[in-house]
Amino acid sequence: MKRRTGQDPSITRNWKPATQAVRGGTARSEFGETSEALFLTSGYAYDCAADAAARFAGEQEGMTYSRLQNPTVEMLEQRIALLEGAEACRSMATGMAAMTAALLCQLEQGDHIVAGRAAFGSCRWLTDTLLPKFGIQASIVDARDPQQFQDAVQDNTKLFFFETPANPTMDVVDLEAVCGIARARGIKTVVDNAFATPALQRPMEWGADIVAYSATKMMDGQGRVLAGAVAGTEDFITNTLLPFHRNTGPTLSAFNAWVVLKGLETLDLRIRRQSENALKVGSFLEGRVPKVNFPALPSHPQHALFMRQMAAAGPIFSFEVAVGRSQAHGLLDGLELIDISNNIGDSRSLMTHPSSTTHSGVSEEKRLEMGVTENLLRLNVGLEDPEDLIADLDQALRQVGL
Repeated sequence: MKRRTGQDPSITRNWKPATQAVRGGTARSEFGETSEALFLTSGYAYDCAADAAARFAGEQEGMTYSRLQNPTVEMLEQRIALLEGAEACRSMATGMAAMTAALLCQLEQGDHIVAGRAAFGSCRWLTDTLLPKFGIQASIVDARDPQQFQDAVQDNTKLFFFETPANPTMDVVDLEAVCGIARARGIKTVVDNAFATPALQRPMEWGADIVAYSATKMMDGQGRVLAGAVAGTEDFITNTLLPFHRNTGPTLSAFNAWVVLKGLETLDLRIRRQSENALKVGSFLEGRVPKVNFPALPSHPQHALFMRQMAAAGPIFSFEVAVGRSQAHGLLDGLELIDISNNIGDSRSLMTHPSSTTHSGVSEEKRLEMGVTENLLRLNVGLEDPEDLIADLDQALRQVGL
């Protein structure tokens, strides 16, 4: 590959996703390095004062400050945009920085949004607590029913915000139906695609306008760094998101960007093997616990929709024990191989009790409305041998009488 081939859209957009994930966005320096270079610099020097003025005026190509541009970060943004099928992308310091920026950059006092009720706890805090402080109201709906989006629309509705599959209940949203309702009314859609990643689901192909990520999850995939990303049209990224990003500063570090670049190289391989493992583990649990929330299983009521939108099962699902927090915590305490951890997307298997961790900041009333009960456990299935994971779950289940 030539030095700038990876940044030539006329070439890279014709590559298959596996090639894009390894080479997309790569720009080599004059040294010809094969791995992407890590640029640890806060600023940039100019040959003359006129060049500095021209860059700040947008009249000359080049970088001015690493809050706005960094060569390593730019490579990651181009790669994610390619994989997503988006025109452009901006990276963020964390997934929640990405969600916050994707919403606030296009909302103002007096606006209204419609949001899915099943969501990560911090995303519910955005819709329920932060936005109302700025005079932005949110209607919370059961996103599994597209009609509820339609019924909640008001004259001042600016966007729909939801995730699919949803964290941690695995609710599935009909992307084509909900995005179609939004487009018919001139409403933007922001989709949190962290559980699926573009390797398994590309919401823009179903009509979504903006896709937001916690790249901490499957994109890094090995529990190393925090990162986020927002993908959309060139106009949205440049004229709506960038001014917010420039002036509020949720900037991704060059080192974290480099780590995620390395993670993307193996994303497809990891997520497909983890999907296979998750199906085996989920099938085992289906006969042992009262309820398994995994739409990849044929018994799930949203199985057909899930498989129509996603290329594989994904590594994450949730299930319920019989008694409540005591039994859920007992099961976690009995694990010998699987880690008790609130992260997801890792190559290691992780399990958490959402009610007391990821969703502990949400009121009990709202947790129950979302389906996050004291019985619920969320499992991220990793790259270990699934038979070892099943054996670990089996002995832990027996300890709590299941």
